[in-house]
Amino acid sequence: MAAATALEAVAPTGALWGLVQDFVMGQQEGPADQVAADVKSGSYTILQVVEALGSSLENPEPRTRARGVQLLSQVLLQCHSLLLEKEVVHLILFYENRLKDHHLVIPSVLQGLRALSLCVALPSGLAVSVLKAIFQEVHVQSLPQVDRHTVYSIITNFMRTREEELKGLGADFTFGFIQVMDGEKDPRNLLVAFRIVHDLISRDYSLGPFVEELFEVTSCYFPIDFTPPPNDPYGIQREDLILSLRAVLASTPRFAEFLLPLLIEKVDSELLSAKLDSLQTLNACCAVYGQKELKDFLPSLWASIRREVFQTASERVEAEGLAALNSLTACLSRSVLRADAEDLLDSFLSNILQDCRHHLCEPDMKLVWPSAKLLQAAAGASARACDHITSNVLPLLLEQFHKHSQSNQRRTILEMILGFLKLQQKWSYEDKGEATFQMWYSKACCALKPSKGWQAKCAIEK
Repeated sequence: MAAATALEAVAPTGALWGLVQDFVMGQQEGPADQVAADVKSGSYTILQVVEALGSSLENPEPRTRARGVQLLSQVLLQCHSLLLEKEVVHLILFYENRLKDHHLVIPSVLQGLRALSLCVALPSGLAVSVLKAIFQEVHVQSLPQVDRHTVYSIITNFMRTREEELKGLGADFTFGFIQVMDGEKDPRNLLVAFRIVHDLISRDYSLGPFVEELFEVTSCYFPIDFTPPPNDPYGIQREDLILSLRAVLASTPRFAEFLLPLLIEKVDSELLSAKLDSLQTLNACCAVYGQKELKDFLPSLWASIRREVFQTASERVEAEGLAALNSLTACLSRSVLRADAEDLLDSFLSNILQDCRHHLCEPDMKLVWPSAKLLQAAAGASARACDHITSNVLPLLLEQFHKHSQSNQRRTILEMILGFLKLQQKWSYEDKGEATFQMWYSKACCALKPSKGWQAKCAIEK
């Protein structure tokens, strides 16, 4: 009776050993799921699985060791929630040590660490220990795509659950991640890497002296040049990468000194997609930049935008250029001025007026409407910008209306006047003060009667 009981007690271990041998030596995949199911049911513990794998994990043949670690890792991926804290500690030490093993073993080691990065029972300090070991022992970019993705997943998991511990590493964590990402080419991995960089910035991890390095490791992909292969099972589109990278580049003013010259260079390129991406990225940057970041680049930015609107044959480029100008002006309008500070908005608008105002006097020439659109884009950014622009432009347009007698010329001038009056009306309404609008409205009506004044009135009232 006692012998029978003893045999029953060791039977599960014998069965487990058989499953291990079928997986490791027999190259069968099914036993991994069976072992995981048995662990979940309580038939075996993780310790028993490790003991059954003992000879495989110590085998001198790298492929055999790799299969042994692979089995353990596949079980952990399904059973990590069952682990006790002391088990997690021993498993972390085991896997960290195995990062020094043969390159054939590393993929399975990383899968095991991914499972452990999901453990609720992970003791404090071990997330940092794991990442330090990966940064030190693994040349990530020499790994296959799927294994690089595993490393990104480990980092993502720890950033989600162990943020304060990782922040305790200071800028070393940022530098370690830069080394991990440097040279990444697969779009599946880039989407994850871009999200990690965005989180580093938005969650206020220390960048230390590595701001430029972090910018370079991401900006090297700008502008995105990716065409998904036919029947791509992953469904990654070029636009996904563009938006993800843009979110990174436009996430902090600390990138401004490196990013703005790059955007100017790409706007001035011959590639349509590069122009569009650069103008859209500039637009996004203006939401987080201030006068300090823009100051040194305003003349070049304006020159690039003006050239695109004046010369482009693409309506999309023109529209993005006008949107970028509107955002630049709005950004300059938001900044609070010190008493002794230079008024960048005033000087910026003066440059725009200087380059565009004289074209309004030539209603038959091709630059009259591009100039009007640029001025209206700037005027539409803020009440202050609108007042500055309209006070310079409307008197000129009213004067030009009377200087030109041909109906087509007068119609062009009148349409421009209406555009500026509508902007003035918009800002008067938003600022709850209509005195400026009423002044220009009255001047326009008086100047235009009896010819077109009432048409202007009707258009505004609509």
